[in-house]
Amino acid sequence: MNTKVKIINNSGFALPEYATPLSAGLDLRACLQQALVVAPGERVLVPTGIRVALPEGYELQLRPRSGLALRSGITLLNSPGTIDADYRGELGVILINHSNEPFTVNNGDRICQMVLARYCRIEWEPCSTLDNTERGEGGFGHSGKN
Repeated sequence: MNTKVKIINNSGFALPEYATPLSAGLDLRACLQQALVVAPGERVLVPTGIRVALPEGYELQLRPRSGLALRSGITLLNSPGTIDADYRGELGVILINHSNEPFTVNNGDRICQMVLARYCRIEWEPCSTLDNTERGEGGFGHSGKN
């Protein structure tokens, strides 16, 4: 299923695209005037030159690229980052360097992927009790080591 999304592309690069026919995420690129060095432990906001108008009931989720995470320790600090349907500003990506080496982001580098997702809004139904389940109130680690 395809969904039309309005986009303004001021990045100087082609529109974000899927790498393969069955990819869920589109690669998003850095839009920089000059290379950006991210020191170990540092977080930075990387501009993309992209603005979108999502349809009501949709969000964009910004997610790390697995190759960057594995090879370089670069990931998104707020993963997944959510772009709301009413946001009209430039998409920015919060990267963090979890490695022990500086990492350079160059103009046009693929820095994350974005996934379009439908969502439902909550309509609260106040009550005084909840139905019982097998799990009950079992929280973190309740199911054992394996």
